[in-house]
Parts: sequence; structure tokens; C-alpha cells
Amino acid sequence: MTSSPTTATSPTTTGSPTATAQPGPAQPASVPLDVFEAGAEHEQVVFASDPATGLRAVVAIHSTALGPALGGTRFYPYASTADAVRDVLALSRGMSYKAALAGLDLGGGKAVIIGDPATLKSEALLRAYGRFVQTLGGRYNTACDVGTFSEDMDHVARECDFVTGRTQAHGGAGDSSVLTAYGVFRGMLACAEHVWGSATLAGRTVGVAGVGKVGRHLVELLVADGADVVVTDVHGPAVDAVRAAHPGVRAAASTAELVALPLDVYAPCALGGAIDDDVLAVLRASVVCGAANNQLAHPGVDKAMLDRGIVYAPDYCVNAGGLVQVADELDPRGFSFERARARAHLIGDTTRRVLSLADTDGVSPAVAADRLAEARMRDVGRLRGIWVG
Repeated sequence: MTSSPTTATSPTTTGSPTATAQPGPAQPASVPLDVFEAGAEHEQVVFASDPATGLRAVVAIHSTALGPALGGTRFYPYASTADAVRDVLALSRGMSYKAALAGLDLGGGKAVIIGDPATLKSEALLRAYGRFVQTLGGRYNTACDVGTFSEDMDHVARECDFVTGRTQAHGGAGDSSVLTAYGVFRGMLACAEHVWGSATLAGRTVGVAGVGKVGRHLVELLVADGADVVVTDVHGPAVDAVRAAHPGVRAAASTAELVALPLDVYAPCALGGAIDDDVLAVLRASVVCGAANNQLAHPGVDKAMLDRGIVYAPDYCVNAGGLVQVADELDPRGFSFERARARAHLIGDTTRRVLSLADTDGVSPAVAADRLAEARMRDVGRLRGIWVG
């Protein structure tokens, strides 16, 4: 296994943590992507290769000003190395902001493994990846993300001391999507109070795009609160499972159909880039609050929502429950779901702070959230510097 810098070719984007490039179809390789330039804000970007197992991974450590970096490992069939690099840079930066806004003493990092997990993932590959993460000496702690699960982290942990999100059988937090959904729900209640004066979704129509690991738990919370829920997902069986568990839930044939419905709240809970110009052109919801990372397709979408009177709950503010959950595994007393849930409960209060600051400063909630996160990284970061273990 080796690690080395590389240069990839593909366009890149810059902006806030909520307006970044997403994995998906290949983009024209017309503009060289220089890793040092694209990752200028980052402390460290490292590459790992293990041809015997097929491992090709990139780890990006954005900031350790508040503590060691924590962020999941995404296993995804990127069209190019450049796409993978862009994604890991954007995601790791977002993790710094997420940890800061959640009040955690953690920095931001992320990893991506390039390939189709359905065909490439193996115990050998995951253990090779674990050995690589171990070489970083604790500057980066990994966890689950798209394409990886708690069982995978158990394999990684056989070679690595810096792993969270493990199964409960191995002393871990298990499925972090439970508290991710709970945090989004708490943020959604704060938005409801901000817009309609009451912290409840009862009688409101909520559209949930993506009912996989997080979305299905969110639907359960919404139904219990009395919301009228409409769902969609590219994976038909996921919709069928949610409707079987909650017969009152309705289904839309596609995301395009869902966003055009007379919704009160739109909750993007799949991959990022969900809020773009086309969506805004037809979106009728008063609130956007969901679990997906990097929901804004490009810089300026947040201002367009503000101009339209749509209240946006910044994704990294409300979806921090999963981070809170896996971070609790690092507590020397051992993991406590109750303690983690109590901390995730505070996401509602944080959302209220963000929305209040946005109103006071006359800016979008995305800008307000960035300001709060950056202030904590700056002020507390002065006390810590770069994490070296």
C-alpha cells in the first residue's frame, strides 16, 4: 500500500460548505485540478493505493483547530479521480463547519474510496484501508458514510484504532442515521416555530426526497408528530417499505413531481445538489430542511431562497446528529446513546440561533451558520492550533 500526491483534471467549485460539487456524472476534463490549489484551505490531503485489494482512497483533513478530524468514509463509483478529490475536499470542509456549529471539540475530515461497493468492497480492502488510516496517527477518525456501514467499520477497526460508527456488538454507536434523522426533525421544528409560530409539523405537508438510511427514520418522526408526509426515492423498494410501515404516507413518482406539490416543508435526504435553479423555479414549500449534505447546487442559491421568502435550514446545522452520535464513541466513559441524543436535541436550539442571526444581520441562514461556525473555529482554534496527537 502506498500514499502519494496526484494531479487530476476536472473543473472544481468553491464557496460555502453548502454550495459544493457533488458525486455524479462525469464532467468535462477541461480545466486542470491542482490539489494544492483546490485544497488550499486544507491541512492535509493524502492518497492511498493497494492494488492487491483494489483500494484507491483519498483522505482530506480540512481543519484540526478544534481537535482531531472526524468524518465518514464514502464508497462511491466516481467517474474520475478528479470527481473524488472535489467531493472529499467539499465534504471535509463541511465537516469542520458541522463539528464547530455542533459545539464539538473535533475538526473536519472525510475520506472517499473510489469504486462500486457492490462489487469492490471486501474484508481485505477494508482492512487495507484501516492500515492506511492508522498511519495518520489519530489526526483523522473515520466512520460510515454513503456506501459504508457499521459492519464495515468493524473490519476497518481490526487494523486501526481511530474508527467510530462501529456496531453495538463491538461497543459502537451502531446506525448513526437514527440521530441524524432526530437532529433534522429538531431543526425542522425550529423552522416551523420560526415560520408559523408553533414548533410542530402537525397538519403540515412535508415532502421527503430519499427514504433510505436517514429518510425512513425522519418519516417515522414526522408521522408521529401528525404531519402529512409525501415521499419519493429512486429505489422503489425503499418507498414500499416506508408505506408499509406508515400506510398514511403518500408517494410521488419522482423528485421533480414531489417538489412541485403544495408542500409546507421540503426535506432533501439523498445525495447533495438537491436545490438548484430548476427546483427553485417550481418549489412551493416555505421551508427547506433535510439530511443531505451540500444541498445547494451553487453559490447564490441560498440568496435566491431568501429573496423568495423560503426559510432554509443549513444542512450541516441540522444533519449533525449522526456526527454527534459517532463522536460520543470517543468519550473515555464509553458510548451513551442517551447522552448523544441529549446533545442532538440541542440542534433545535442551534437552528433557532442561526435563523435569528440571519434575520438580525439581514443575510441568508447559510451565511449566518457559516459565521457562527467560523467564529468558533477562530476563537477556540487559537487555543489549540493543529492537532498532532
